[in-house]
Formats: sequence, C-alpha cells, structure tokens
Amino acid sequence: MGYVDYWELIKAPFDNVPDPSMYFDQHTSVENAVAEVLFAIEEGNECLAVIIGDVGLGKTMAMRIILDSLEQGKYNIAFVTNPDLTFLQLLREVVGQLIGKQCEIRRKEDLLEKLNQLLFQSSDAGRKVLLFIDEANAIRPANLESLRLLTNLQDDTQNLLTIILAGQPELGRRLEHPKRANLFQRIGVYCQLERIESGDRVKSYVEHRLKITGCDRQIFTEAAIAKLWEHSEHGVPRLINKLCKLSLKAGETNQFTTIDADTVEKIADRFRRLAVTPETRRRERRRQLAPERKEEAAPAPEPIVAEPAATEPTAEVSVQTEDPVEILKNKYDIPPTALVGAGNFSSNYKVKLAGTLAAQFIKKRPELLVDSNEKDPFKLWAATRDDIGKELDRIK
Repeated sequence: MGYVDYWELIKAPFDNVPDPSMYFDQHTSVENAVAEVLFAIEEGNECLAVIIGDVGLGKTMAMRIILDSLEQGKYNIAFVTNPDLTFLQLLREVVGQLIGKQCEIRRKEDLLEKLNQLLFQSSDAGRKVLLFIDEANAIRPANLESLRLLTNLQDDTQNLLTIILAGQPELGRRLEHPKRANLFQRIGVYCQLERIESGDRVKSYVEHRLKITGCDRQIFTEAAIAKLWEHSEHGVPRLINKLCKLSLKAGETNQFTTIDADTVEKIADRFRRLAVTPETRRRERRRQLAPERKEEAAPAPEPIVAEPAATEPTAEVSVQTEDPVEILKNKYDIPPTALVGAGNFSSNYKVKLAGTLAAQFIKKRPELLVDSNEKDPFKLWAATRDDIGKELDRIK
C-alpha cells in the first residue's frame, strides 16, 4: 500500500507537476497573471506578454492554465520548454510544431519566410498563432533582439503572433535593461508572481488539493499548517508541495491518523541538514558525543574586549556589505521579484517605491507602533521609507 491508498485518496495531491486540474485560484498573483495574459491574447491584441517569478511560484502552472482556458479552435500554438537554443533552432522548433512535423529548413531567411507564411495562413483561417516560451530566462541574450523582430509580424489590423514568456527574475532584469527599451516597450502585459500571501491561504491551498484528490476530512493540524507556512519560505507552492508529500508518506510509514507540527518540522529539518557541510557535520557529531564533558567543564571567563577605536568600522557599516536585496527581504519582507530592475530605476521612482513598500510593511505590522519608541505613525513611516530607500540606492 502506498501513501495515496493509506490516506484514501484517488491520486497524489502534492506532486510538483503543472496539472491544471489541481489549480488553486486563490493564489492572487498567479490568478492575476492568468487573467491578464488571457486578456492580452483574446482581447488586447498584444504582441508580447511576460510572466516573471522566482523558482517554485507557479509560472509553468500559470502557462498551463492559460493554455487550458483558450478556445482551441481559435489558435495555432507552439510551446517551447527549453529555449536554450540558437535562434535558428528556435525558429525550426516553432515552425515544426506549427506544421505538425519536424522542420528540415536550414536557412534563417527561409525559416522566417515559412513562419510568415504560416501566420498569414492562420489569419486567413480565422486563427491566431501563439508562441509560449517557458523558462525564458534561459533564452540567450542575443536572441532577445531576434524575438523583438518577430513582434513586427502584423497585418494592417492585428498582430499575427503573440509571444508569451515566463521566466525567473533574471529575465526581468534583461528585459528592463536600457539597451532593450525597444523590446520592453512592446510588452503589453507584465506580471510578477509572488508567494501565497498568508498562512490562512496556505491552509486553503493544502485543503483544496486534498479535497480534489478525495479527502473529506482535515489531515494537517492547525499547528502543522503554521509549520508549512514557516518552512515553505512563507508561501512558495513548490516547497509546500514537497513538505506535504513527504509528511503524508511519513504519516503512512508511522501509521498516523493526522499530520502534526512535529512531523512537518522533522521533514523540514531533513532538508536543512542536507545543506550542512561535511565539516559542520563532524563538529556536530563531536558535540553530540561529548555533552557530559561540556556540562562538567567550568565556564570559561569572558574575554576582555577593548572598546573599538573611533576609526574602526561600526556594525552598521559592516551591514552595508551585505546584499541589499537580501536585507530588504529579511528585514522588511519585500520579495526579490518586487525589486527586479531596481538598479535602473530613477531617483524619483525609488523614493515613491520606498514610500509604498514602507506603508505596506507597517500595515502588515501594526504592532510596530506599540513596540517602537516612535509613536507618531508618520515619523515611523518616514524612517522606514528612508531605510528602504537607502537599500534601494545600493542595488546595482
């Protein structure tokens, strides 16, 4: 008996595959991306739509839901999942998918002519051509300019080709680079995926997947859900799936009737340990083998530390050597995807962005007004804005 049978499910609920039947429509940024890209395709007459998101946030799932939502008779579709190709190879792949067999054309000019012919044939038949490119951060930088040329394929009234790119933040940084302004201006829809917003939404996500796969009761306790939220980097769907899947397997192995916080914690700890270096493991083993000696030893006297000279760097200066994106993520819970291209933002825009991010942070943390020495909400907001702005200025 496997864990699916043990929990009386009809299929695995947490496999990390882009199964449209498992779609969770309360993951706000994914839901918004799906709606906006569908608008770009069906009504907006756009030539380019982009979805940016860090690993594990649901880019491929979003692409599959978009495909599943389209009226298939209206479109001819090519879907490229590995775009680390030369432009000729990419064209050959696209043409091959559109004609339904391997493309043998070798010359770039002939491939472009064939693609153009296919676009007009589709248009005459009342169909639009869509090109989906997943993992688009793997596109070679030189090929982005070639893709821009494909956005010129139009007739007098419409774009004959809509390109949908989905990729990691690196893709966003490339698209937002000043030297690609001509391409960036052609983007009709630009979506950024975020984590699932809260622990309550994580609970809904887990229960949604379990319900779809045949579960009619609560398996994960409230405390377990809190641990899922904590150890999934606060709402990364791929990590939630992994933790849930392994917890269900552990539950089957140990004949549990529910999954509690301790089970999730142990699963999460397993992955933390995988990241430990061999030297750290040796030190940990030595520490575990000799706990009694540590307890019996007299405490060592605290070393006398001289006061630092005025010229020595302070702790605040040493913080400045850290990655500003990591500082903003850890200190203010600002996702890195919100900072894509920040190095190219104007000073005025950075000030406005810092103000918005500060307001969002204080809204999520009202206890700051109680705990902080600064009771004036405006002054607290201004101080937070200035601190965020300082880190934005350091992003290159």
